[in-house]
Amino acid sequence: MVNYIYHSVTIKIMFGLTEEEIRILDMLDSPKKIQDFLESFPINAEENGDTCMSPRRVLRERKAHCIEGAMLAALALRIHGHRPLVLDMTAAKFDSDHVIAIFKQDGYWGAISKTNHAVLRYREPIYKTIRELVMSYFHEYFDNEVGKKSLRSYSMPVDLSIFDSRGWMTSENDVWYVPIHLQKVRHFSVVNRKQIANFRKPDLIEFEAGKILQWE
Repeated sequence: MVNYIYHSVTIKIMFGLTEEEIRILDMLDSPKKIQDFLESFPINAEENGDTCMSPRRVLRERKAHCIEGAMLAALALRIHGHRPLVLDMTAAKFDSDHVIAIFKQDGYWGAISKTNHAVLRYREPIYKTIRELVMSYFHEYFDNEVGKKSLRSYSMPVDLSIFDSRGWMTSENDVWYVPIHLQKVRHFSVVNRKQIANFRKPDLIEFEAGKILQWE
């Protein structure tokens, strides 16, 4: 109990978290538990306009879209000794980007992902490089309307601790500076124009799988 109290007070002082927030985050002591927690509440459909909520607001409102989920995951990872790393995967203009939290375990990379779709989800820590991790999303990353594979690049990992002074963890305002920064950092292409021109369309069964949504 003494160790737990010391840990809670230290985290509260460092990050400005409440006791209840610390209690929740303390329980999320593995990437698997963090992913399970994100799965427990619905996707943020932004019914009242675009949002980029801080982890505090996500914990309170119990909903998140991909970058909001990634930031909460990064905070939970940080509480348990990982760097709070997020990564942007960029898509062709006809599709949407996707942001994930990444972590390293026993020398291998894995990812935590909040999505409403069936496939762009959690990745086990089995990938030797970040590119290898990103490419695990490639074949299932396509737009159902256009019918084309759409993953184009990924960003260098961003350590969210660079935004500590701006209060990204506990802000009551939208933290738009995080996605703006993610868009600006260096990105690495995963395909070239010739490869894109030769892409095969997903099969019909893949299209059907792509229509599956976790939350209506």
